[in-house]
Amino acid sequence: MSDNIDQIDRLILRALQEDSSRSQREIAEVVGLSQNACWRRLARLHDSGVVTGHTVRLDARRLGLGLTVFMMVRTRHHSREWLDTFRRAVMAIPNVIDFYRVAGDYDYMLKIVAEDMNTFDQLYQRLIQQVELDTVTSYMTMEAIADTRDLPV
Repeated sequence: MSDNIDQIDRLILRALQEDSSRSQREIAEVVGLSQNACWRRLARLHDSGVVTGHTVRLDARRLGLGLTVFMMVRTRHHSREWLDTFRRAVMAIPNVIDFYRVAGDYDYMLKIVAEDMNTFDQLYQRLIQQVELDTVTSYMTMEAIADTRDLPV
């Protein structure tokens, strides 16, 4: 972890990860600072890019997105132009919630949420019509054991 992050900053970051809707006053109380001192630290954490935003966690199943798929993609193409086309095609699919370039047998990994297998297949067909892929292997999850873990700060 960065040398600029001290123990108080870590406490602030943990408090934010637990509940980013907490007020500065609540966070200050949790970490033992005045509200002003807490505000200055929060501003520094935002300005330095350590804190990149505030979000809420949603329950995919309760929203009708009961299928989570990890799609592994291998390609023969590695040009900047191909990657730009692939990136645009993937980013145009809102069901793709994570997208990584990876090392190993595959080149890219996508995390996709969908209503069901039919919906996933439609997304898959849409993707392969837009960009040439060599090999695609999809892993359908049966259970999310730990998918909302906080970063270890």
